[in-house]
Amino acid sequence: MTSLHRNSLEQAGLGPIHHKVVEGQRLSADEGLQLYACDQLPALGYLANIVRQRFHGDCTYFVRNQHINYTNVCNKFCRFCSFYVKAKDERGYVLSPEQVADRVRQHLHAPITEIHMVGGVNPKLPYSYYLDILRAVKEARPSARLKAFTMIEVAQIQRIAKKPLEEVFADLRAAGLESLPGGGAEVFSDRVQGDLFWTKSDSEEWLRIAAAAHRAGLPSNATMLYGHIENTEEKVYHLCRLREVQDETGGFLAYIPLSFHPERTELEHLPGPSGCLDLKELAVARLMLDNFAHVKTFWIMNTIEVSQVALWYGANDLDGTIMDYEITRKNFKATQQRLTHQELMDRIVEAGRVPVERDSLYNVVTPIAPPVAQVA
Repeated sequence: MTSLHRNSLEQAGLGPIHHKVVEGQRLSADEGLQLYACDQLPALGYLANIVRQRFHGDCTYFVRNQHINYTNVCNKFCRFCSFYVKAKDERGYVLSPEQVADRVRQHLHAPITEIHMVGGVNPKLPYSYYLDILRAVKEARPSARLKAFTMIEVAQIQRIAKKPLEEVFADLRAAGLESLPGGGAEVFSDRVQGDLFWTKSDSEEWLRIAAAAHRAGLPSNATMLYGHIENTEEKVYHLCRLREVQDETGGFLAYIPLSFHPERTELEHLPGPSGCLDLKELAVARLMLDNFAHVKTFWIMNTIEVSQVALWYGANDLDGTIMDYEITRKNFKATQQRLTHQELMDRIVEAGRVPVERDSLYNVVTPIAPPVAQVA
């Protein structure tokens, strides 16, 4: 470490934290609060990059994936959501299993290795529907790994199945489910839940379902939605609770901080996300979540340009090609959000990192050699 870096860390009051990071020691909740309070973003990035390099060196992962949203009808009415519609809204839809399969077949020309499938909590859908759409995806593209259903969706699926959670997971696995995304966690705060998503499962149920999934052989991701009405203490609590469950199960594959986009929501009066906030969330998460192998910058929400910078602020995963994304968008027609395989690799190399293609479980699909430097 140069004297410049040392002085910067001391000026930011992060000298003791730097020592613990170098030694690989776990940071406390109080130290998490101190990181959030730091307004010297480069210092946070420097610390987060120490951990990132320890885990992955220059490797940056990406996946050729496809997102499918099987319904936008939802009865949770979250105030921060721009995706859902109520049951009688003319814009509402439910894809049949055959329509889900058609969505998959539309991209059979691309060597996609992951299907990411989530939707609203639609109380009209029977238990058999969820099993049928899993089977439809696997029949249309058996080689792709199937990642589907947030913990909130699983809570609804169990409710209509009227079965123990373990049996539900066994049924879902038999139908083709291989892992779960990490959405629906929002922020682990009774206060925020009471204001923004009071009809959803609380934090303890989300964590309970996640742990049960891990024990059933279904790894998952984990998320946190930030940039709305949450406070720093709630974010640190959220990270610490995720860390505790990971200590217990080891089943979280990656952590993905999700920035709140206020357009078309009930919170449209709030400011949108900033690049500085996105980078701070990634850096703090990388420092606090010492037992998570991967931290992802979701370029759809963070923009690809901020995500390139994020590769030096703790993030080691850029997500993937996406194809179509409906959850956060400016209007109902703006769903085609994608980057090609070559564009993803170019962006990673441009950021000074080495691209590595993966599948859902972080198995390397195609190792990619680092670019050869050109001699003038």
